[in-house]
Amino acid sequence: MKQLVVLGATGSVGRATLDVAGQHPDQVQVLALTAHTDVAAMVRLCRQHRPRLAVMADAAAARALAEALGGESIEVMAGMEGLTAAAALPAATEVMSAIVGAIGLRPTLAAINAGKKVMIANKEPLVMAGPMIMSAARASGAVILPIDSEHNALFQCLPPGYRCGTPPQGIARLVLTASGGPFRGWSAEAMASVTPAQAVKHPNWVMGQKISVDSASMMNKGLELIEAAALFSVTADQLEVMVHPQSTIHSMVTYVDGSTLAQLGSPDMRIPIAHALAWPQRWSVDVPALDLLALSRLDFEAPDRHAFPCLALAEATLRQGGIAPVVLNAANEMAVEAFLAGRLPFMGIPAVISEMLETVGSAPTAGLEHVMAIDAETRARAAAYVQTRSVG
Repeated sequence: MKQLVVLGATGSVGRATLDVAGQHPDQVQVLALTAHTDVAAMVRLCRQHRPRLAVMADAAAARALAEALGGESIEVMAGMEGLTAAAALPAATEVMSAIVGAIGLRPTLAAINAGKKVMIANKEPLVMAGPMIMSAARASGAVILPIDSEHNALFQCLPPGYRCGTPPQGIARLVLTASGGPFRGWSAEAMASVTPAQAVKHPNWVMGQKISVDSASMMNKGLELIEAAALFSVTADQLEVMVHPQSTIHSMVTYVDGSTLAQLGSPDMRIPIAHALAWPQRWSVDVPALDLLALSRLDFEAPDRHAFPCLALAEATLRQGGIAPVVLNAANEMAVEAFLAGRLPFMGIPAVISEMLETVGSAPTAGLEHVMAIDAETRARAAAYVQTRSVG
């Protein structure tokens, strides 16, 4: 019986994980759930899945959850202490890391240091501290499995027995596909007046607001490049982005002998979740099988880095290394938050990121506390800079 902890249980990935787990009650027991502030959703999930531990990142939300669950045999904890405790529970065998944002870094590291099988769905830990995370996994023996559809596809296309964090043998390049988002084919000028409602309306995937905006700006794909470099121990020259609007081929691996292996599937996060949760086995999952006859065609095109400068910024950041990915991620989070709040135009997002990369500078990373300090410094500088460009 797999003992599952879901970090970020009320988000789209967390809910999908619990859906897959619920389809295999004889294989999975839910041990702990965490969330940020959505008490009502956590109450429903706790009553449905009966975890031993429930954690709210927000202290007031934790008090409200404890009151709502009064009489239930479920321990309630709060804050980062609770998140890291849930991630490292001794009885846990599987940890789904799906907390959006930099707040997910410490719990993810806690699960890895505890030697768990860690399914990483949140981009930020690997972007901010990829080398640190992979080093910790090697030291603890933790198994890391990627949940992002692109990285999970790459993992499935790599040789049998491959373990994340080791250089794959016989590889020429890894190709990450991108849908192009809702603004594929648009010019930078046309995107100047984009609204949050337009940006979060993804043509293929159902996702949270932040990741939907990242997809619309193609920052999502840039962050995935940085992730892939850490997960698969490859260089920037071995990575490529290709726009594939059907979102059917999730990624491809080209080998040195000219062979290319691709992973295909419906755009449903339950597929990579089921793969990782069952790994190294395969489980059935209630997702419609891919109908290639109905699809009939697969299109590919090169990304437009002029119209989508966030991708180019991420590519440059990957090559630069050091604290640059930390700055990129923090500046992007702050810019996207301001855009969603109506305080920054859509094309102001890459402007904020570019300014922060120039302002904060470049240096090697020197441990977790240094990473968190750079993250905090960048957020403060970005918040101040956004004020000068505010449209509100």
